Amino acid sequence: MRARLVGLAPLILAAPAFAGGFTVTSPAFPDGGTVPSAQIFDQDGCTGANQSPALAWSGEPAGTKSFAVTMFDPDAPGGKGWWHWTVFDIPPSVHSLPAGAGDEGADLLPPGAKEGRSDFGPAGYCGPCPPAGASPHRYEITVYSVKVAKLPLDAGATGASVGSALRFNTLATAEIMGRYGRPQ
Repeated sequence: MRARLVGLAPLILAAPAFAGGFTVTSPAFPDGGTVPSAQIFDQDGCTGANQSPALAWSGEPAGTKSFAVTMFDPDAPGGKGWWHWTVFDIPPSVHSLPAGAGDEGADLLPPGAKEGRSDFGPAGYCGPCPPAGASPHRYEITVYSVKVAKLPLDAGATGASVGSALRFNTLATAEIMGRYGRPQ
């Protein structure tokens, strides 16, 4: 048993801390609420507006040098989840993103911020679109307080690459979760 605990120590130390005062909100939906049609994907049988939600955050810990935002579906088929949106290298003076900031051609991200590719393929926001008839999926929007000004990634990095880089460069996280399912 002792060897097992020692082997887990690096994982425990690499995990981001929860900062009690670090919070994120969205006027699009409350934490645990239903993701509205404005944020739902507009392809693959889904008929939403595919607009990234407005977000606002505050209470980050001292030492924050940048922020990142991700939207991830842990319930996606295949057991590996699905990246819907990644934005990183957001300057530490920025504490919100307007609705549509992740939309193709919107030019609403703060200077210096980069978007990664969603698992649908393109860079930018690609909203929820679970399989028809599946139970509602959870869509976790996480804001990361990052301890470096720039992640070692280029724009268009995969969601998995962004997630990996954040794992080792995060001071704290704040999260809201929305749910969405579609009938058969």
